[in-house]
Amino acid sequence: MINFYVFKTYDFTLRNKLTNLPEKWMVWSIRREDAGKEDFMPAAGNPPKARAAVIFAVGAAILAASDAVIVRALNGAVHPFVIGFFRAFFGAVVLLPWIVLRPAVLRSTHPLRQHAVRAGFKLLAMVAFFAAFSWGPLTDVTAIAFTSPVFLVLGAALTLGERPGPAMIGAVVIGFLGALFVIGPSGSGFSLAILLALAGAVLQSAIQLILKSMSKGDATGTLVVWNLLLTVPIALLFALPFWTMPGSREMGLLALQGVIGAACMGLMTHAFSLAPATIVAPVDFLRLPLVALGGFALFGENIALTTLCGGGLICCAALIAARSGKPTSA
Repeated sequence: MINFYVFKTYDFTLRNKLTNLPEKWMVWSIRREDAGKEDFMPAAGNPPKARAAVIFAVGAAILAASDAVIVRALNGAVHPFVIGFFRAFFGAVVLLPWIVLRPAVLRSTHPLRQHAVRAGFKLLAMVAFFAAFSWGPLTDVTAIAFTSPVFLVLGAALTLGERPGPAMIGAVVIGFLGALFVIGPSGSGFSLAILLALAGAVLQSAIQLILKSMSKGDATGTLVVWNLLLTVPIALLFALPFWTMPGSREMGLLALQGVIGAACMGLMTHAFSLAPATIVAPVDFLRLPLVALGGFALFGENIALTTLCGGGLICCAALIAARSGKPTSA
């Protein structure tokens, strides 16, 4: 399972000294890894870049939906912790040539233990989603996964003292109602898969809160690389008690999943470097109908009306949260 709120890893700040320019020339500064310089990107006034960003984001959404379908195709033959290990391992293998060519990407301003804590949370979130996709309806689990921004708003208010504005409060209420539609009396109910999806969404929001502080010192590439490299040994420790060597079919699917995960991360990260989050983030909601289509075509899953209504409400809530920007600090 891949959740993309990568824009949280960037440090977007409107340049105060440029506020006297016309609105169409407003620019955002983005922290980049090369020489610590800032690059400038139009807030919304560069249509070619915006179109390219949307294309990259659509590609990432297709790959993310494929990731969920692969987990279901494994059909429980591989334990979720073993899936987590191989996904991280093959993803790290894909990134190794880039790390060799650009060793400076390993330079971090944060201690290794902080990267390890984030990697541990990321692993637990992935495993929760993998288990949910294995045991529950793909569409319902994906819809619940989109509640992560709602938990992020609540977490920021509780741990960082940020005061959510009316739009953010509305997003929380709408997201909560959407979740009730999915898990209500005529929906999936509080099955183990739904509870795991909720746990994954909460963990995903915790990861974003950690990134909120870590992204101020490290480039996105550094955070991605250290996350993958540290997830491999951590995942191996968790996987050993459940270890069984996957067969050739399962190993092929796991390798494909690792490549898809790395490519998906790269596409979405590049998309956010080309256009503001308000343009790119909504495209991620394409995952919901794509997963629904995959579940229906490959596994014969029917889509309940309550799932469609709840998923729509949850996507609206996440969209409001993405477009509302940062809450004001207390």
